[in-house]
Amino acid sequence: MTNEQINEAIAAACGWTDFVVHPEFGLMGTPPDWHGLRTAVDYYTVDLNAMNEAEAILTAEQRNHMRWLLQMACDSGKYADLSPAYWRAPAIMRAEAFLQTVAKWKEVQK
Repeated sequence: MTNEQINEAIAAACGWTDFVVHPEFGLMGTPPDWHGLRTAVDYYTVDLNAMNEAEAILTAEQRNHMRWLLQMACDSGKYADLSPAYWRAPAIMRAEAFLQTVAKWKEVQK
C-alpha cells in the first residue's frame, strides 16, 4: 500500500468519510462528528501523535494483537535493532500493524 492509501485506510477505520485528493492539500475527508466540510487527513505514516489517536479506537484485545505484530516485526527485518522496544516503533510500522489488526491491510499486487 502507498502512504496515501495507508492514511486513507486508517482514517476510514477511525470513522472518516467522503475522501478526495485535493491538488494542493492532498488527501482530505470528513472526520466523524464534524461540521460536514472536508479537512486534511492526518499523515498517520509519519506522525506518531496521529497514530496514537488512531490506536485509541482499538479494543484491549486489538491493542494486544497490534503489540504482538509490532514485536514480531521488530524481532526481524530492518527494525531488529528496536527489539524488544516495540513501543518505539516508527509511525509507518505502527500504521501497518494497525491496519493488519483491523483487517484493512492490503498487500501490494505484483
